[in-house]
Amino acid sequence: MRRSNPGVTIMLHRDGAVESTTYRVPLWAVRAASITGITIGVLLLLAIILYGPTVRAAARVPFLTREIARLNSENEQVRQLAGRLVEMETRYSQVRTMLGGDIVPALPAGGEALPVSHPVLAWAPGRRALPAGPTIPQRWPLDERGVVTRGQVTEGSADETHPGIDIAVAMGTPIRASGGGTVSRMGSDPEYGLFVLISHPDGYQTMYGHASRLLVADGDEVNAGQVIALSGSTGRSSAPHLHFEIRRNGRSIDPRNAGLEES
Repeated sequence: MRRSNPGVTIMLHRDGAVESTTYRVPLWAVRAASITGITIGVLLLLAIILYGPTVRAAARVPFLTREIARLNSENEQVRQLAGRLVEMETRYSQVRTMLGGDIVPALPAGGEALPVSHPVLAWAPGRRALPAGPTIPQRWPLDERGVVTRGQVTEGSADETHPGIDIAVAMGTPIRASGGGTVSRMGSDPEYGLFVLISHPDGYQTMYGHASRLLVADGDEVNAGQVIALSGSTGRSSAPHLHFEIRRNGRSIDPRNAGLEES
């Protein structure tokens, strides 16, 4: 007896029809169709996995283009602002030159000595010479009195606290140590600019700020009346002046009430 080829019978029956339509599909065709479908599905899945990132990256291209355009615009604004800043600095330098702000350039301490003022003291006839070595603050720090533009403001006042006094003097005026002692600190500060801090006996300290040039170094021993710096307008300053402080045991003393001897 001959065996028929195995297959799959598909029967279709339309609503309202008396007869049904029958289709017989060989088993090998069903298997071939299944394998083909699985292969196509796997290929589609691989395509999604492999080309998905490329498609997403391509979709981001318009966004990246807009972002690059925005960054280019901001860079152009930055370049314009930099140009304006350079122009303002040039104008500031011109104004500073007209006002005499560059008479004494700010040079590092320990550089070549300037023939502006000699540290050796010369006393007027009949004037008492100050002793050498460590002493408490006892002399005015300038050869001229200058103009006190701002006095000492203590805590609890309605105004901003301001230790010491500001003395307006010409740029490059010699600043002299109020007393003999040791330079405990010197350098640059955002508030005081170029400054010198001297420690004296009995817990005294004197502070000299806004200098244009420092003529001493850390650890130097100085005598009363010795030139330690030249006045300027460094730090938080709008015009040449000397910020002068006297401290004792960390407490600020008004220099105008300290009985300093004037030049």
